[in-house]
Amino acid sequence: MSGLEDLPIAEAGKRLRDGSLTATALARSSLDRIAELDGALHSFVLLTADRALADAARADAELAAGTDRGPMHGIPYALKDIYDTGGIRTTCHSKVLIDNIPAEDCVVGRKLAAGGGVLLGKLATHEFALGGPSFDLPFPPARNPWNLDHVTGGSSSGSGASVAARLVRTAMGSDTGGSIRGPAAYCGIVGLKPTYGLVSRRGVFPLSYTLDHCGPLSASVEDAAITTQVIAGYDSADPASANRPVPDLLTGLQGGVKGLRIGLPRKLWQGAEGLTPETEAALERLAKDLAAAGAIVEEVLLPDYQLFNACGRVILLSEAFAIHEKTMRERPQDYGELFFMRVAVAASISAADYMQAQRLRRELSVAVNRVALQKYDLLLTACALGPAPAFADFPSDRPGPMAIQSMPFNVTGNPALSMPAGLSPEGLPLSVQLVARPFEEALLLRAGRAVELITAGWGYAQRPADPTPALVSA
Repeated sequence: MSGLEDLPIAEAGKRLRDGSLTATALARSSLDRIAELDGALHSFVLLTADRALADAARADAELAAGTDRGPMHGIPYALKDIYDTGGIRTTCHSKVLIDNIPAEDCVVGRKLAAGGGVLLGKLATHEFALGGPSFDLPFPPARNPWNLDHVTGGSSSGSGASVAARLVRTAMGSDTGGSIRGPAAYCGIVGLKPTYGLVSRRGVFPLSYTLDHCGPLSASVEDAAITTQVIAGYDSADPASANRPVPDLLTGLQGGVKGLRIGLPRKLWQGAEGLTPETEAALERLAKDLAAAGAIVEEVLLPDYQLFNACGRVILLSEAFAIHEKTMRERPQDYGELFFMRVAVAASISAADYMQAQRLRRELSVAVNRVALQKYDLLLTACALGPAPAFADFPSDRPGPMAIQSMPFNVTGNPALSMPAGLSPEGLPLSVQLVARPFEEALLLRAGRAVELITAGWGYAQRPADPTPALVSA
């Protein structure tokens, strides 16, 4: 191993520009690491080694000639396999699209390429970003680098596993009900769901038109900030895209939390099914540490979690069924059992149910944005309520026991950041979640950086040991 896997994006960028590192060496390091470790993880479904080396060679030539495309120039990245890649297979981890080769890149892919990024390949996902860690799909499910017998969370499963194992420093995911933040939480990395509309979704296979968000899973807050800085921006062809300037996410990153007002919605997670004492203790410890760092931390009331969850579930499943109904009727055998079962139930959801859910959504958004976040700059709340469950805990015919409180902020569209917060007694990652007002990603990431510095002093391992196939028993 070269040791380059632990090099933050910003530091790699400095070395690329001073000539002490080449993009080709960085890409080869990632490709070598993938070749050695991903046989155990199954995080990649397609490796684009030739493309990566060509991208890297181009970056080296451009940087040597004085052309600088920005902070991702020469930096490896990978895309969840629901992101269209021109001329490169995009399957959504499903037999339905097993031969699908898009004609052009998605907007996010174009932005990363225009920024000089180096594409390593396509990453595993739950089927169509919903199904679950299944064994009846074209590719095996990704495994958690902290313990290969445990799930990564989903649906951005390969993104979480690849970044946690440092096969890549940053990877793209999507988040409709927690599919960025869940894998980030279970894999002990940073996951940013940006504000609804900040990042274009054009060319990303939809799950739910009004809940889908695109964003990064990254090894650090700074890595996430750099990635988001590159991919954010208005797209007139995405109906949800916000026509507003891209915020500066990097300048104030080290600003700390002194003077910030942080709301702590304890009733959202207290007594919730799946909450572990260690997760609750991590939240309370962090609240005290943030107060010691100068933040004003107070309890705040939000609507009951089950209202958010029921609202989001009706909207998500209704819209997913609208997208898949025709194909599910014509080719049911090509879907995995979990996805088909989860989406088919939406046939019984009425138009009135859907409209009532959208009405409730507006009320819940008001409660978060015009009440709680009028008084507070940020919310500190739970993400995953406990560590990643084992594959053995997942039945083959229904969704498994993943207790994650991420849906509220898909419903409201607020930016939300999943952060590592220690380890369980079994050595699996614990997590917390920060939430900000819409389009206040700069403040959210600034607070996230402060949390990162605080939890670094808690004395737990920041990343897992490199996995080996011999450790798999499931």
